[in-house]
Order: sequence, then structure tokens, then C-alpha cells
Amino acid sequence: MEPDWKAVAATIRHHSATFYYGSLLFRGEARKGIWAVYAACRTGDDAVDASSDPEGELERWWEGIERAYQARPQQPWECGLAWALERWEIPQEAFADMRQGFASDLEPVRPHNLDELLLYCYRVAGTVGRMITPIAGVRLEGGGVEEAAIKLGQAMQLTNCLRDVGEDLAMGRVYLPAELMHRYGLGIDDLHQRTIQPPYVGLMRELASVARRLYREGLGGLRYLQQGRAAIALAALQYEGILDKLERSGWNNLSSRASLKTYERLLLLPRAIWIRANSA
Repeated sequence: MEPDWKAVAATIRHHSATFYYGSLLFRGEARKGIWAVYAACRTGDDAVDASSDPEGELERWWEGIERAYQARPQQPWECGLAWALERWEIPQEAFADMRQGFASDLEPVRPHNLDELLLYCYRVAGTVGRMITPIAGVRLEGGGVEEAAIKLGQAMQLTNCLRDVGEDLAMGRVYLPAELMHRYGLGIDDLHQRTIQPPYVGLMRELASVARRLYREGLGGLRYLQQGRAAIALAALQYEGILDKLERSGWNNLSSRASLKTYERLLLLPRAIWIRANSA
């Protein structure tokens, strides 16, 4: 059964303009494959964040993933994923790792150190890189393509964590590593005061530098891909643009949320095309 691609695209555009506009630079069936992966991942994310029964919904989501891999889908998003799985070898292990990341959000969130934060970023976003890589196709031999895809996903999720500190705090989630906060003399009470002090700015700058390194290393892997290089570059540039906005705001992420306007996204397109050309 052919999935309802118009409905899938509308859902993607509603939830993530960044992902949607980037996906338009994929060609042919690959674009639909990207949409199918996003819809599956989005459904799992909503199971945790937009449900009165998150544990039950997460388990039902996983059952849907398994049905798609067994070619017996039921829900529309399962049909999309099953359609994609007929065409590309998308690793189920990536979905299993994502499930662990979603499950961790069911408990109070507090990574102890940077490694724990980056593991979380891998599980909920680096895994998406693993799912997309088979759809984009590998044109050059080399062992770095999946690692680079994971790093881009981690960079984007780390950017999300930095953008949403205030919103996450209201939900009882603190993704800022406890070890780093202690080094800067910061505690949870300081976050609840929602004032931007020099130690907090220092912490933000250090985590942003990690994200920027991951962007550089991740974009370096574009040369391995057959297609979608401009799409992936555009998505990464949009997320890094959020990081730039945060920095220009003085890291005011405790009481506001940085985002890009449509024209700002479009202005990044020439640079994405340039990156594509120079990664060929």
C-alpha cells in the first residue's frame, strides 16, 4: 500500500521546518524514504512527550517498528517505514538505540558528564544519521561515513539541548552535565533563577564548542554520499544557525527560545549548495 505522502510531508513541516526544507533537496524515492524515517522517529518522540501514558505509548511504538520490519504494518507511519525498508537496509539496531534514548526521558534526566550527554544525543539523534545513510547511498569506500552521520546527529541534538534549557527545566529535565556545571560553580537552583551570569555563559560556550566541532567533523563525511549532500548540509547549517542566534543573544536560553525565520533558512541555501559542490 502506497503511504499518504502528502499527509506525511504536512506532519513533517508542522513539527520540523528544518528537517522538511532539507528533505526537499533529496531526489526521487529518497525524499520519501527520508520522510518515512522522520515520521517513524517523530511518532516515538511524541509517545514520550505528548502522551498521558508515555511508557505504554513507547512500547506500542516499538511494536509498530517491529511490524514494519516484519512487513506487516498497521498504522500509516508503519506503512511508510515498511515502504522504505523494502528499498533500503535501514538498521533496526538504530531504532533500538533510539528507543533507549526515548526511555531515558521517562525518568528524571541528569547526565553526569559530557560522555553521558553525547550518548543521549547519539541515541535520540545520531541514530537518525545511521537511518538516513543507506537512503543517501555511499559512493566512496571508507569507514567514516556512519561515524560522520552520527556526529552530525549529535551536534544537532546538542544544539537542541542548548536551545531548550529553560523549556526542559520546566519539565524536570536538565541535560547540562552535572560535572561541567560543578566546574563552573553552577547548581540547579541557579538555573531556576533564570538569570544569565558569567559562569553560565562559560558553560554554554564550552558546550557550543563541542557542538561546533561535531558539525565540522560530521560535514566532512558528506563526500562519501551519493546524494543528499546539500540537504544534509542545509539541515546542519540551520541548526548551527540556531547556535549562532543563541550566542548573539548572550545565551539567553532560560527564558526564551532561539529559532530561525523562513528567510534566514533560505539564505543558508547557497552555502549548503557550495558545501555540496566542495564535498564532491
